[in-house]
Amino acid sequence: MLVRLSHKTKQFFFVLIKLSVVVAAFYIISHKLTSNDALEISSFLKVLQENELFSIENVFLLLLLTVFNWFFEILKWQLLLKPISPISFKIAAAQSLGALTASLLTPNRLGEYAAKVMYFKKPKRKAVVLLNLLGHLLQMSVTVIFGVIGLWLFQSQQDLGIDYIKISLVIFVIVGLIILVLFLLNKIKMRIKGYSVEKLKHFFQKLPKQTFVYVFLCSVVRYLIFSFQFFLLLKLFKVNISYFDAMTVISSVYLLASIIPSLLIFDVLIKGSVAVYLFGLIAVNGLTVLSVVTLMWLLNFMLPSVFGSYYVLNFKLPKSTA
Repeated sequence: MLVRLSHKTKQFFFVLIKLSVVVAAFYIISHKLTSNDALEISSFLKVLQENELFSIENVFLLLLLTVFNWFFEILKWQLLLKPISPISFKIAAAQSLGALTASLLTPNRLGEYAAKVMYFKKPKRKAVVLLNLLGHLLQMSVTVIFGVIGLWLFQSQQDLGIDYIKISLVIFVIVGLIILVLFLLNKIKMRIKGYSVEKLKHFFQKLPKQTFVYVFLCSVVRYLIFSFQFFLLLKLFKVNISYFDAMTVISSVYLLASIIPSLLIFDVLIKGSVAVYLFGLIAVNGLTVLSVVTLMWLLNFMLPSVFGSYYVLNFKLPKSTA
């Protein structure tokens, strides 16, 4: 009787936690939409109506790009898991979208790591964390590659007041520290959360080379999709700009915004501030830029989070090894 009661109590609290996550997610989304000091909801809706963004063709195209964006994000997760625990695309979607919803309140989507390991039995959880980290690092590397090229091109066209001597010194110091750390890691046996550095190296070396290649390619495709979506929104807002010029600014925005730690809910504020400044240098209206950034957040984070709430509510702890 006590065991049965204890089990029911656990189930009750488990359901309560899932409901709390979903309620918190919806509260965050609604709060973001109604309490944005930089962009009032009335002004936002007025701009959308003036530019006829609610036409069937526009909505369909924007949603299609969002679907493709998340298709490749889910595919990335499926490819990453393949060496240790092959799963279907449907299961990968449930894990990716559910983890996104659960990560809304955490800095830099750290909650995603905790959410995803919950789908697996304990023996595989360390590997799942490392694979998730690998996916983020590969996506970040794409952001850095495109961002550095874009920022360099943008700087060559606009005077950003960048002191290249100071930046060169900072980069030199950072590279030197990285080399020193790598040297020390090779010489000193260290442990990170139960994993020795040697085991970490062995884990990544044991992964099939095609995993790195395919996930990196998916990251590139994702980047091209959501950056094009940004460009398309600029054109829908009647901003007269070429794809090349837009990409130099967009890639710079994503690079600078990605290196600033933040809660996912504040991601739109950071990207908005950076975007307003950079696009302002080429005379793009600040209200237009904020509207575009807000729409990007709604399409690529809010909307998937709504679908992710369904998977959070239907989440069950694994009964067998996933």
